[in-house]
Amino acid sequence: MQEFFEGLRESFIKTFIIEDRWSLLLQGLLSTLRIALFATLLGLVLGFIIAIIRSTYDTTLKGKKSRKFSDYILKILNAVANIYITVIRGTPVVVQLLIMYFIVFASSRNKEFVAVLSFGINSGAYVAEIVRSGIMSIDKGQFEASRSLGFNYKDTMIHIIIPQAFKNVLPALGNEFIVLLKETSVAGYVAVQDLTAMGAKIRNSTYEAFFPLITVAVIYLVIVMIMSFFLRKLERWLRKSDH
Repeated sequence: MQEFFEGLRESFIKTFIIEDRWSLLLQGLLSTLRIALFATLLGLVLGFIIAIIRSTYDTTLKGKKSRKFSDYILKILNAVANIYITVIRGTPVVVQLLIMYFIVFASSRNKEFVAVLSFGINSGAYVAEIVRSGIMSIDKGQFEASRSLGFNYKDTMIHIIIPQAFKNVLPALGNEFIVLLKETSVAGYVAVQDLTAMGAKIRNSTYEAFFPLITVAVIYLVIVMIMSFFLRKLERWLRKSDH
C-alpha cells in the first residue's frame, strides 16, 4: 500500500510540479474556453438566422405558389438552409474540422480561428433545428392575433414568437452548448493546444497517464456542472417572469 501511494506521489509530481506542467493545463483550459465561447456565439447567430428563414418559409410559403420576387428569394434561402443543415448534420465534426483546416483555410496559421469557425458552423445547424422547432410549436393563432393588433411579421417574430420559443427550447439549447464544449476536445486534430491536447502532451512527456487524463476529465466535468447550474437558474428565472 505504501508503494502504491508513493507511486501516486511521484506521478503527481511528474505531472504537475516538474517544469510547471500544471501551467500547460491552464493554457489548454483557456484555449478550450475561448473556442467554446466564440463557437457558441457563432452557432447561436447562424442557428437563429437559419431557423427564422426556415420557419418563415414554412409559415408563409410552404405549399403555396410564389407571387413576388421576395418569395423566390425566400425559396432559394430555404433551399440553401436545408442543404447546410443536411450536410453539417450528416458528417462528423472531426471531418468538418479537418476540411476547414487543410482545405478551406489551408494557408491560415490561426488554428483557434479555424476551430471556432468549424465548431460554430457545426453547432449552428443543430441550433437552427432546435429554434425552428420552438418557433413552429407556437400556436398559429398568436400570429393572427398579433396581425389584428397591427404587428407586421417581423415585429410579431421579435416581440411575441421568438421570446416564447426561446423559453421552450432553452433546455435543448443548453444541452447543445454542453455538447459543443465537449466536442472541442477534438481540436487537437489540427494542432490546437486545447485542454485535451495539453493533457496528451504531459502524458507523452512523463509517460504517466493517470493524472493527466483524470485531471482533464475532472475539469470538463466541473465546467459542465457549472454550465448546468446556471442554465437551471436561467430556466427558473424565465418561468418566474411568466407570472
